[in-house]
Amino acid sequence: MMYPYFTLPDETLVTHSQVLRICGEDIVEVHFERPIRFGFDSARCQLPSYKWILRKGYSDDEIAFFEQLLKDNAHLFFEFAKCGGLRIA
Repeated sequence: MMYPYFTLPDETLVTHSQVLRICGEDIVEVHFERPIRFGFDSARCQLPSYKWILRKGYSDDEIAFFEQLLKDNAHLFFEFAKCGGLRIA
């Protein structure tokens, strides 16, 4: 299951998974998706390794921006992933 986190000004939707246990390590996958004319640009990164497992349509500069965003928010992605997503009233 993916949980919404926020939407960037260019309409990129940022979502994250619940905490996944892979090879004895807790992992959260963060997904970036932006609508384009005939589909979507998509990128997905695993935390805490910052390994990109999907990257389609985003420039190197955009990926660098996402990496900084991930570093600045990694603790929040894990916190929200543990409790079933961000709670908005």
